[in-house]
Amino acid sequence: MTTSRKYFGTDGIRGTVGQPPITPDFVLKLAHAVGRVLRRTEERPTVLIGKDTRLSGYMLESALESGFNSAGVDVVLLGPLPTPGVAYLTRAQRASLGVVISASHNAFPDNGIKFFSAKGSKLDDAWERDVEAALDEPPVWADSAAIGKARRLDDAAGRYIEFCKSTFPHDLTLRGLKIVVDAAHGAAYHIAPKVFHELGADVIAIGCAPDGLNINHEVGATHPEALVRAVRANHADYGIALDGDADRLQVVDATGRLYNGDELLYLMAADRLARDEVVPGVVGTLMTNMAVELALHQRGVKFERARVGDRYVLEALEQHRWLLGGEGSGHLLVLDRHTTGDGLVSALQVLQACVRSGQSLAQLLAGVQLYPQTLINVRLRPDQDWKGNAAVASEIAAVERELGDEGRVLIRASGTEPLVRVMVEARQAASAEAAARRLADAVRAC
Repeated sequence: MTTSRKYFGTDGIRGTVGQPPITPDFVLKLAHAVGRVLRRTEERPTVLIGKDTRLSGYMLESALESGFNSAGVDVVLLGPLPTPGVAYLTRAQRASLGVVISASHNAFPDNGIKFFSAKGSKLDDAWERDVEAALDEPPVWADSAAIGKARRLDDAAGRYIEFCKSTFPHDLTLRGLKIVVDAAHGAAYHIAPKVFHELGADVIAIGCAPDGLNINHEVGATHPEALVRAVRANHADYGIALDGDADRLQVVDATGRLYNGDELLYLMAADRLARDEVVPGVVGTLMTNMAVELALHQRGVKFERARVGDRYVLEALEQHRWLLGGEGSGHLLVLDRHTTGDGLVSALQVLQACVRSGQSLAQLLAGVQLYPQTLINVRLRPDQDWKGNAAVASEIAAVERELGDEGRVLIRASGTEPLVRVMVEARQAASAEAAARRLADAVRAC
């Protein structure tokens, strides 16, 4: 069996709305194929469907509902809900599958479909290959008596809010803290402010007024400048930024200093060590900053790099039976709190470390000085073969020789966009930037 997948990327199926595969006819066909795969092992499956705030979510939700029903699968509609909220409710409701309509941090014109197992975790490559095989088969429509039903789940948001709060220690409170919360005009717009408010914080909400078109637009985890400005303007203690589907986190302290996922991952490990918990190992990715790896090793904690993508971090964690992993982008996994990356749960883990210790983020992370990284995204032309290009390979080898043990080079294709990501890490920022530009130019020229 081939290991390649035609439609699935590193985080489900994603693309521009109105262009294949993000069209209503394909999405209906996809849901029908997924339904048929589910019915191989279950007579009457039930799937949960949640979405972010994109206008196109209405269209894709209807197509999914019809596709599942046509295969004899029942559907429960959750409405706008963060991706990790769908994962939680899939498990809590004992559903067969969870489906999220979202393009996460991508701009408004994009959308996507991703799936969660009955256990609330991302599904593996083999399952995705089964679905793609079913897509190539003719449909088998359920007869009129076997067609699936659809209903809405009352108070899905409220149930998820209570779950998030349950991951914060009962003996701690956020009282006395002023926190700016930026939901990127996305799926957590009606949830994130309530979570922090109900735990005692004074909350200032930004990026919480979606209009169907403004998701991730100059707000949220991918545009943290808005959060930095709001924290400073309101003299807040912390700022919390999520992305469009709220599985990604960035944090700002009272000075306006931004902390990325690499630093927050180290902080969560260090907090557990400070509480005398055993942290046998942590999983990062090929992009994780070298400084975090070195700092963890100094604390006696093993560190392993997985492929980029939270699903691969999860696979490595499960293989080792470790609990903590994540990416610099802010996808963080805390497996004794949730089965998947959750921006809100991760934010509460960070805040509990600060509240319990009485220290600021800067104090808690004083021992970790990140290596400068330069990341350049190079847009690909159709059929551009950068991997097999001799000039690109030669330039990579030359840069690696120059950096030696003082840095790293990583060039990889994006799993969600037609881009090549060129990353160089070095002790000196100027060296990283110069090398990354050389490599990016080589990729563009091939």
